[in-house]
Amino acid sequence: MATATVAAALFAASVGPASAGKGTSAPHRKPTVVLVHGAFADSTSWNGVVKKLKRDGYPVVAAANPLRGLSSDAAYLKDLLASIDGPVVLAGHSYGGSVISNAANGADNVKALVYIAAFLPDKGESAVELSGKYPGSTLGEALRPVPITMPDGSKGTDLYIEQGKFHHQFAADVPENTTDLMAVAQRPVTSAALEEGASEPAWKTIPSWVLVATKDLNIPPQAQTFMAERAKAHTVEVRASHAVSVSRPNDVADIIEKAARTVR
Repeated sequence: MATATVAAALFAASVGPASAGKGTSAPHRKPTVVLVHGAFADSTSWNGVVKKLKRDGYPVVAAANPLRGLSSDAAYLKDLLASIDGPVVLAGHSYGGSVISNAANGADNVKALVYIAAFLPDKGESAVELSGKYPGSTLGEALRPVPITMPDGSKGTDLYIEQGKFHHQFAADVPENTTDLMAVAQRPVTSAALEEGASEPAWKTIPSWVLVATKDLNIPPQAQTFMAERAKAHTVEVRASHAVSVSRPNDVADIIEKAARTVR
């Protein structure tokens, strides 16, 4: 009996954040904002954005992106989205843009997509392909590959940014005492995830907003602009590094709130 009680308590705790929108059926409740980080980051990269969104009255969920494979990451996110009652504004940073594009397809509660220095792949396109479409990315020179064994026993490769190159490559406009910590705590992405082609993207049917980071060394700004124009997205430019959610959190929150205000 005691074991069952403990298990029930752990289950209740585990589903709490994903159920941020459940049980609060106020007639004019604001949409829930779901934030999806990209490679070499984790959910804490949204902390400054979360503070402003919460202050402005938005329910927020910062998803833990597995970074293992595009289709499996999207399936994980789609399950999370299904646990949230009411409309959702879904925002993705970097590779997280590829994930939200896949996951929102067929997710009826997602009413707006927001891409923050992110990929907006069309069907079959990969992050690797899009980042190399225009000159300007120096990410390849900064990566440290680590051979790994995947859960199914297959062999793979995790990619990290070398800690000594992290500040310049990822977050040049963030104080170094902060990027030193970010470099140590970075989450690796598999090379397979960055090479996997996207499924039919949700930006073809869901209104989209794009923030282009004009000093980005991971995804060239020209590539970001190309993808935004192709998606006919509402676009703003911010003079910032790839880590714009850390260096310019108010600008990021502002474009998310612009998208949220269109949701009825």
